[in-house]
Amino acid sequence: MHYGPAVRRRKLGAELRTLRDGAGLTSGQAARLVGWHQSKVSRIETATSGVKPEDVRLLLDAYRVDDPRRRELLVALAGDGDDGGSRWWNAYRGLLPPEYRDFICLEAQASQMRTLETSVVPGLLQIRDYARAVTRSAVQGVPEDQIDALVDVRLARQDVLRADPPPELSAVVDEAVLRRPVGGAPVMERQLAHLVESARLPHVRLQVMPFAAGEHIGLTGPFVVFSFPDIADLDVIVLDHLTHSLYLEREEDLKAYVDAFTSLQSHALSPEDSLDFIAGIRPGA
Repeated sequence: MHYGPAVRRRKLGAELRTLRDGAGLTSGQAARLVGWHQSKVSRIETATSGVKPEDVRLLLDAYRVDDPRRRELLVALAGDGDDGGSRWWNAYRGLLPPEYRDFICLEAQASQMRTLETSVVPGLLQIRDYARAVTRSAVQGVPEDQIDALVDVRLARQDVLRADPPPELSAVVDEAVLRRPVGGAPVMERQLAHLVESARLPHVRLQVMPFAAGEHIGLTGPFVVFSFPDIADLDVIVLDHLTHSLYLEREEDLKAYVDAFTSLQSHALSPEDSLDFIAGIRPGA
């Protein structure tokens, strides 16, 4: 059984090997310290098998990793399957597919998020009625109580922006996102007002890509770049598709998408001009 997606297993395995080397231990010595066979340590480091959160804790103890934040991040990378249900999204385990739970886990641990949205308002900045309209259109035929639960999940995710410290959120949104009357004009009017309010938070940077900018690299589709505290090699890109999410982790992919986001920011309106632009939109007019 795998605990977490392949991308997290590989990144966790590589980091655990680095920590073991830093502790001056061979894989056999590390295995003896925690009461395992050497092959189990090797399988974890090479990501050929999953690893439970409690196993990560044992290894971190053996490697004398004491920093609480670093430990929390690495344990989270093992997934949320066997951590005693301490993650809030476990309450929705029967509703959320593994890929979505994994996305939430990465989002909850990230120190920086860079996102391009070409169709809808970023999930972390949606109001309830907007989120409901988006959810209902995305999962047609689902009972209303499940819609309610999915919307609750979307809003619960937004708690990361109120964390201490909060992650840095940088978002570039296409003008089409602001013009599309999702949920109707009254809902969209409240959503735009919420965007302006959220963009004034010190850890949120919102920019609009206006139609006047013409063609740009973001036309290929939306994406999210997650970055994590202390461990740059854990950065990951998430591309959403209709039926699944694609995780990219290769160094060349990371560089390409980070460079693309930098280019998007340079072509988009400044944060200040973006606020004025949003405030000037009149849904339904």
